Amino acid sequence: MFRILRINKLIINRLLNRLVAWRIAKIPERNFLYLLSLIVGLLSGLAALLLKNLIHFVAEELTQMISVEGFTYLYLLYPFIGILLTVLFVRYVIRDDIGHGVSKILYSISKKSSKLKPHKTYSSMIASSLTIGFGGSVGSEAPIVLTGASIGSNLARIFKLRYKYITLMVGCGAAGAIAGIFNAPMAGIVFTLEVLMLDLTMAYLIPLLISAVAATVISYFFMGEGVMLHFSQVTPFDISMIWIYILVGIFTGLLGIYFTRGTMFLEKRFAAINNWFVRVVIGAVSLGILIFIFPPLWGEGYESINSVFNNQGADLLNNSMFFQWKDNPYVILLVLAGILIFKVLAMSATTGSGGNGGIFAPTLFTGAIAGYFLVKLLNTFFNLGVPENNFALAGMAGMMAAVMHAPLTGIFLTAEITGGYGLFIPLLITSTVAYVTIMRFEPHSIYTKRLAESGELITHHKDKAILRSMEVKKMIENDFAIISPDATLGDLVKAISKSNRNLFPIVDEEGYLKGMVKLSKVKNLIFEHELYDTVMVKDLMFMPEFYISSKDNMETVAKKFETSNRYNLAVIDDGKYLGFISRAIVFSNYRKTLEYFSNE
Repeated sequence: MFRILRINKLIINRLLNRLVAWRIAKIPERNFLYLLSLIVGLLSGLAALLLKNLIHFVAEELTQMISVEGFTYLYLLYPFIGILLTVLFVRYVIRDDIGHGVSKILYSISKKSSKLKPHKTYSSMIASSLTIGFGGSVGSEAPIVLTGASIGSNLARIFKLRYKYITLMVGCGAAGAIAGIFNAPMAGIVFTLEVLMLDLTMAYLIPLLISAVAATVISYFFMGEGVMLHFSQVTPFDISMIWIYILVGIFTGLLGIYFTRGTMFLEKRFAAINNWFVRVVIGAVSLGILIFIFPPLWGEGYESINSVFNNQGADLLNNSMFFQWKDNPYVILLVLAGILIFKVLAMSATTGSGGNGGIFAPTLFTGAIAGYFLVKLLNTFFNLGVPENNFALAGMAGMMAAVMHAPLTGIFLTAEITGGYGLFIPLLITSTVAYVTIMRFEPHSIYTKRLAESGELITHHKDKAILRSMEVKKMIENDFAIISPDATLGDLVKAISKSNRNLFPIVDEEGYLKGMVKLSKVKNLIFEHELYDTVMVKDLMFMPEFYISSKDNMETVAKKFETSNRYNLAVIDDGKYLGFISRAIVFSNYRKTLEYFSNE
């Protein structure tokens, strides 16, 4: 059987190689990129459609047994089942970490040449549908973005594209996923450019546009207007209410700090629990209790957002112990405050215990509740009479700007949800204020903070990306004449006459570097023939003040060149001499790598 599988694999590889050869011979590279971006967009749109329906099916089947007018103990059971099934699937079927989808994409671009494992084209979809369908308080966007990016990465690798085009297809998959979920092509493009930090050039923009539009067409074809969020603007923007939008921006900016730091802190606490089953139990029980008290924490929360959009915020008390007080504005405010505080714990309990999902939907949910809460508070105590749903929409934009450091994504996504740009100015104001507020305290988004702390974030710094892609071992030069410590000045002069270098490493029989001799330091002795047999090399050598290891990254090498002002640095591993790296070689390789990274 294994022989048959091996033969089939060889046949498939031959067919793929022939297909690649035909593509290279017959289709211009740019045209092929447009075609491939279309395919990636269609597949990403179908994946988004499949995941939405899968989550909806599971959730609908479960919530049919839940009464609107009372609370149910099933809220305590369902999250445990979903998280346990997810953990078992990941541990024993996938056997790989598939959490934090967007961070995984950024890491793959930074450290893995944009290569994503093939199983990520489906594994995160299955895992997140189990988690979210059973009430996990996370979103499906990060898993589907990871799915789309993986589709793009693997298709690009099948057709043997270069790194920069594999990265482009990763972006096309991400753009298609966001566009397909929200019927929002511009939001998909902007998200990819802003969060994944792909370059804004025509070479990249056109494929992203093709992919996003293709995914949106798929979504419209199968779902029509049945998107997860829909906002109908009834009350137009009033210039006199700008100050409230500024307040919403400040509030969501500060809330974003709590959201980011709270999530990071709680996930680290869960990660410290060594026993996976204990971790599942603690997380699932915590989540179940929170959903039992605050039912809007169930799942992605889009139904709650739609309730707020329709000025039916009191419906957030349905299925809860607070149902009998749903007409009391003060109780509503207390429940809203509780939801804002405990959403972070519910989300962290879901992901920290092993559930699969992202922070995109929780960010939108928290932003909508935050905007609605703040304005309801002002209306209740100051009787302003302003439309609360408009500010819920602005709160979403502000929260996205704060948590994701993506103000443009927040603006365009919320604008596309409205079906127009009637609230574009207040969205712009709120997003800008929220972004400026959080940047004072948090230089990294929740997506990049983990990578930045471990020194693995280079997607947002092209210079670092180029340096990290260069390898020290490939630039070591070995054409330096090696001298023994027991050699004489005469031996050194012979080596000088045959060498084109002005540095001479002194290395013992075991390969350990004992020192170096510079030609400039001994040139006056070259003509002193009477000293050839009496002066020893070990009396002329010196140990280099600056040197590097073959294990150092190129950032370290570049800093050593800058601080030492040397043109050559010795490469020494555990005292053993390997060769030299020259400033000229580093600069030449940097230029070649920059050309490789270039998009045009």
